[in-house]
Amino acid sequence: MYAVVGCTECGTYWLLTDPRESDSATCPKCGRRHQTTKLNRFYESEDRDAAREARAALLAKKHGDSAAFDDVAHVSELEDRVEESGLSEDAYLEQSGIDAEEVQAAGDTSKSSSRSRDEKVRDAVRDGGTEAEIVERAVEDGVSRGAAEKLLEKLRRQGEVIESGGELRLV
Repeated sequence: MYAVVGCTECGTYWLLTDPRESDSATCPKCGRRHQTTKLNRFYESEDRDAAREARAALLAKKHGDSAAFDDVAHVSELEDRVEESGLSEDAYLEQSGIDAEEVQAAGDTSKSSSRSRDEKVRDAVRDGGTEAEIVERAVEDGVSRGAAEKLLEKLRRQGEVIESGGELRLV
């Protein structure tokens, strides 16, 4: 269920997802909290696109642009047009003289050093092995030996890592 609601403080319209689920809602513009039961509901629908369209119509009417709004396509159609228009990211980069594949490779952070020590130790545990092997892999990934051992012990105490058959694994 989606409802188009309005703020009594600043007049902003927004979509409220399943208004029966929560007791209060916060205006995205001014931050005022409202009881959902007391909010003005201008439109309700099970269809999100229909609710978005109703909100757009209310905004157009509020700004005196109802006639222009009637000439514009439905919100979902406009999104499709935007996605179909213009250049793709790769084409844009190529026209700018940048190799798109290099950009993709540079953006791949799956095994980069920007991961935290905790993530590196967890990854080492995911790869499997004994405690010594896991600590060694974490050390190779840039975690100090002491920190890797402490993090591994912390994960054990929290019940996130268990030992089975001499090997550690994440629960």
